[in-house]
Order: sequence, then C-alpha cells, then structure tokens
Amino acid sequence: PDTPAPVRFLPAFDNALLGYHNRGRIVDDAHRGLSVAGERAVLVDGRAAATWSVDDGTVVVAPLRRLSRADHADVIREGRELALFLTGDDSDRVRVAASPG
Repeated sequence: PDTPAPVRFLPAFDNALLGYHNRGRIVDDAHRGLSVAGERAVLVDGRAAATWSVDDGTVVVAPLRRLSRADHADVIREGRELALFLTGDDSDRVRVAASPG
C-alpha cells in the first residue's frame, strides 16, 4: 500500500520477523540473519532499518542504512517513548549511531 507505516521498535524474536518463511518484505537480504540472531529491530516504513539496545537507561539505535532526516526524527521520537516506558518515566534518552556508508 501507499500508506507509510510508522516507526516501530520490535523486541527480540518478534513474530513480525519470525512468523513468515519469506521475510523479504520486511528485511533486506543483507540483514536476513537479524530475525534468527534475536536482534531487536527498528522498522521504518515497515522495513528493518536499524537495531536497538538499551545501555544504562538510554535506547541505542544502530542504523542498517542511511536514514532520512524525517526518518531519523521519527526514530528519535519513538525511541524516547520506548525509553520512558523501559525506565518508568525516568529517562527519555536516545542515541543514534552513525549510519553506515
């Protein structure tokens, strides 16, 4: 569809990544191992665009590709909500690593 999907942070082993034999609609071939490796994925417009972890109350995002400014802002915004949830409203810190390439 032409409707853009919002940024979503998925937990490790999420069914969106594991529930399909052909994961090509969500994960590029270059990153196919994410789902079976237990990586936490960030979906941008419905596709795996980054992985994420938590370090001392900070959500840390590692892009798999270059993010547009708008996508970067959306990742930060959604990451802040996740950080608040994970820390019981103590922290909204998000760090996005440099994009590859």
